[in-house]
Amino acid sequence: MKRAHLLISGRVQGVFYRAFTKDVADSLGLKGWVRNLRDGRVEAVFEGDEDKISIAIERCEEGPPYSKVDNIEIIWEEPEGLIDFEIKKTL
Repeated sequence: MKRAHLLISGRVQGVFYRAFTKDVADSLGLKGWVRNLRDGRVEAVFEGDEDKISIAIERCEEGPPYSKVDNIEIIWEEPEGLIDFEIKKTL
């Protein structure tokens, strides 16, 4: 079990990026959350199999239509044992 904490910058708000990220996580069986940040970035956490997290990160680099990802900062952390994937409110 691994945990990746992502900070995604670019045109990632107002383009269904959070819903896209949830769909990706759900399709891979990953747990975690995603939310918009007030500075225009999106923050996401994935917990699960490292190979599946890598696939999720690749998909997040592509993003949904109309998005443009400029950068993804990835911080590897200790998993917390999350039980689902949710869209959180803006921080």
